[in-house]
Amino acid sequence: MVLASKEVVTVALLCCVWYVVSSGSNVVGKTLLNQFPYPMTVTMVQLLSIAVYSGPFFNLWGVRRFVDISWPYYFKLIVPLALGKFIGSVFTHVSLWKVPVSYTHTVKATMPLFSVVLSRIILGEKQCLKVYLSLVPIIAGVAIASFTEISFDAIGLMSALAATLQHTLQNIFSKKVLHDTGIHHLRLLHVLGRLALMMFLPVWLYFDFWHLMTVSNFNMNNESYKVIGLLFTDGILSWLQNILAFSVMSMVTSLTYAVASSSKRIFVVAASLFVIGNPVTINNVCGMAMALFGVIAYNKAKYDARRSDQKRVILPMTYQHTNNSTFWQNGKISSTHINGNKSLFI
Repeated sequence: MVLASKEVVTVALLCCVWYVVSSGSNVVGKTLLNQFPYPMTVTMVQLLSIAVYSGPFFNLWGVRRFVDISWPYYFKLIVPLALGKFIGSVFTHVSLWKVPVSYTHTVKATMPLFSVVLSRIILGEKQCLKVYLSLVPIIAGVAIASFTEISFDAIGLMSALAATLQHTLQNIFSKKVLHDTGIHHLRLLHVLGRLALMMFLPVWLYFDFWHLMTVSNFNMNNESYKVIGLLFTDGILSWLQNILAFSVMSMVTSLTYAVASSSKRIFVVAASLFVIGNPVTINNVCGMAMALFGVIAYNKAKYDARRSDQKRVILPMTYQHTNNSTFWQNGKISSTHINGNKSLFI
């Protein structure tokens, strides 16, 4: 009981720090992109921060070393995860560049919609009616926020949706890699950061590097030093945010992580409106509130569905689960998987 209480307190503290760091990262990122409209370079600095800071810091912290991962598994899951990491980061920065932070994170509230669709396609999961109904206010809220957004931009909207899709996929498959390989979650972050940096380097050289070198007004003055300071700060905050996100994800279930992530989104939206103060209308705020309410309703519906599934009793000694059934046979417990691949008698 004491151990469980300590774990709950640890997760709660990590979430609080995660929310504050994420809010600061988004505010700094938006300020940076307003003065330095190069989302590819901002992404490059963030990936470089993960690759450079993680090794020495994790070694100093005593994080266990890498585990052996087979090459087929590496190319099947690790490489796509790294590719998705820098693609999602680019789309997030393009969205922050084009639209306010509050709108970007309101659009990202559609993550439950992507989770339901992708879980159906990839895992074959079906949801209960309450889960499907909870998606209605999310879709309606994002639609209202989009129609009433003063600084609406189609590229910003599409970029936020693309980033949300990528983050949903990353959450699903990162959890799978952690489970399959037993790799430490921070080492996985380091692996993905280094690989994403190597994959993204040619893209950055093509889009931003030569342009930055040839821009006539890019000289070292007070504004340049300010931009460099913001880039450095944004890189540090992004690195810390990734550490906190991966730490929370490794300690809780996917559902709990989804709840924590949606709560963070509410915190970030509120912080951005308070600190940056971008102009909003009443209808815009109502749309944001409706979308965020839908996220809360979705998480509650998922929680209720899981509790109901766990408590479902067909016969006094017969329990039915999603993936297996357990019953008494000749005085022994038999667990038979539906797919017929495995039967265990104790």
